[in-house]
Amino acid sequence: LAERLDGLPRHVALHPCGVLRSDLTLLDRTPVEASWLGFPMSQFDKDDVETLGLLKLDVLGIRMQSAMAHAVQEVARVDGVEVDLDDQAQVPLDDEATFRLIRTSHTLGCFQIESPGQRELIGKFGPERFEDLIIDISLFRPGPVKSDMITPFLEARHGWRPVSYLHPTLVRALEETEGVVVFHEQVLMIVAETTGVSLAQADEVRRALGTPQGQLETEAWWRPAALARGYARADVDRIWEVLKAFASFGFCKAHAAAFALPTYHSAWLKTHHPAAFLAGVLTHDPGMYPKRLILDDARSLGIAVLGLDVNASTGTYSIERLDPADSGAFT
Repeated sequence: LAERLDGLPRHVALHPCGVLRSDLTLLDRTPVEASWLGFPMSQFDKDDVETLGLLKLDVLGIRMQSAMAHAVQEVARVDGVEVDLDDQAQVPLDDEATFRLIRTSHTLGCFQIESPGQRELIGKFGPERFEDLIIDISLFRPGPVKSDMITPFLEARHGWRPVSYLHPTLVRALEETEGVVVFHEQVLMIVAETTGVSLAQADEVRRALGTPQGQLETEAWWRPAALARGYARADVDRIWEVLKAFASFGFCKAHAAAFALPTYHSAWLKTHHPAAFLAGVLTHDPGMYPKRLILDDARSLGIAVLGLDVNASTGTYSIERLDPADSGAFT
């Protein structure tokens, strides 16, 4: 009886950020019920709506955006400086001081790179440019971890071992990541190169790798196709082990790039406007740590933390200049 229950839905729940886009005929094409909180919810799941041809978007609400907006407002209020994070003349993506902070792994409060595991990774990685942040965010995912790709990447990155590509024909697909498969896009390029299919067809193969049955079907198709393209059996075995381990758990490079931008912006703010940035983090609580740890981080940066004052305190954390020589303080 227990085995028969395995895999059945436990309950129906609203996708936290899934949105269906359509015209007024949407209700003619999907049954709708109310979620527990009363939101209108399609009764089809995330896979079924794509099969039906409906456009599904994952619209993420990132509290770090609010924290950074708060920081920018504080800088304008206290220093009279208008910071536009999207203006690369003001906030260049190659700011050495920002990358120096990141390499120290003193990144509490920073988007995506504040967890213990990520701080260990960036400390070993040593990012030097924006593209490195894209790779870092993508490496810290189940696919690369499961296929043991982080250690080979770091060793090749630092010159401790020669870069090893799966096959000479795959150099173009893997050269940006030291021969290691990190991105979804690289899986597509490998499948397309080894079988001759289009990138669109390769993406369907990548999706199929996400299930045990799909892996069996893909292997039965892929192995003969790769052998027919002239790959040796030993190469086929080696490439397949990487594809199987990676499955569908990697990260889309475009998605990682979109995450890397607020990662960099948060690190830039912590580097150049630490009091304002940490005030935003404390106000909007976007991360994983309790406020006492963020306050300790502020003190370690030389920022005084003031107590509550009935004449000065508000509902948010703000900066108060104590002296022209001081960098600022929280109230």
